[in-house]
Amino acid sequence: MSDGSSVLSEMSDRSREVFRRLVESYLVTGDPVGSRTLSRDLTEKVSAATIRNVMQDLEYLGLLDSPHVSAGRVPTQMGLRLFVDGLLEIGDLSPKERLQIDNTLGNDNRDMATMLDRAGSILSGLTHGASLVLAPKHEEAIKHVEFVSLAPDRALVVLVTADGHVENRVFTPPVGQTPSAMREAANFLNAVAEGRTLSDLRAVMEREIQARRREIDVLAQQMVENGLAVWENDGTSHERLIVRGRANLLDDMAGAEDLDRVRELFDDLERKRDIAQFLELTEEGDGVRVFIGSENKLFSLSGSSLVVSPYMNADRKIIGAVGVIGPTRLNYGRIVPIVDYTAQLVGRMLSDQS
Repeated sequence: MSDGSSVLSEMSDRSREVFRRLVESYLVTGDPVGSRTLSRDLTEKVSAATIRNVMQDLEYLGLLDSPHVSAGRVPTQMGLRLFVDGLLEIGDLSPKERLQIDNTLGNDNRDMATMLDRAGSILSGLTHGASLVLAPKHEEAIKHVEFVSLAPDRALVVLVTADGHVENRVFTPPVGQTPSAMREAANFLNAVAEGRTLSDLRAVMEREIQARRREIDVLAQQMVENGLAVWENDGTSHERLIVRGRANLLDDMAGAEDLDRVRELFDDLERKRDIAQFLELTEEGDGVRVFIGSENKLFSLSGSSLVVSPYMNADRKIIGAVGVIGPTRLNYGRIVPIVDYTAQLVGRMLSDQS
């Protein structure tokens, strides 16, 4: 179904109404809908036999499915997508629902975590689905950093900020990183983290890398000029200093010491680069906090739907999102305005705080 609007435009008025009424009935009951039920609901009086023919055509288009041997039909995922995109009538938020959201979030929430928790609770309560809240990333001075290897391609960073906020982010570490390398990276960062944000720490690592690079250049320059060494992959992250005539260096204690120092600096440079990459991936990682409502299978989304709306800060920058996850037969017309209003209210309240 690459173009739902063209499919709708090619359907007759009768087919569109049968399809819309069938989906609306399914979203309310969750049960297959039969032709006799639809014949009672249609504005135009049409026989059940005619409706069955229309339903067969819609099934041929991939919009409906017959889950059982009964004559009832349910919308397919493709059919639901077409309905939501082209036929869904969005209702207005009722005054009662608006008041419930306003009262739950409150106007005196100085604690962002509490406000977002309440946003998740009211979304879950009003929709009877699982609420999802994506919180803004916290840019405060870091008190402690911990890297935890979850799998060869997944790692967790735990950030504790000076104000006591704890945030977990999942990221994909550079290939070949071991748990011991991650502990070493965390130890180094914790030694220099006090009073610094993540961005500050990245700047520190950039300066460390540049300083090591300058030391290597000074020590290696003489060796290269004397023909004792040559750069391979010069200027890249995979560069190596290939030493020639090692026997000559052994006769020259200063040369041997220089070589040892270059080797140490190279090792240190690689560690600093790894730590810098950890920090970069940490900043890009999913800053996600999930507030669960009535279900907890948040990421088993087959057979589920997600209604989500971003919220913005005072600079109109998207900083997070709120949403609802539930079965595909969600009451979309009612839930969409609830999610939308909640997101707007959260954005306004965060802007007022800042």
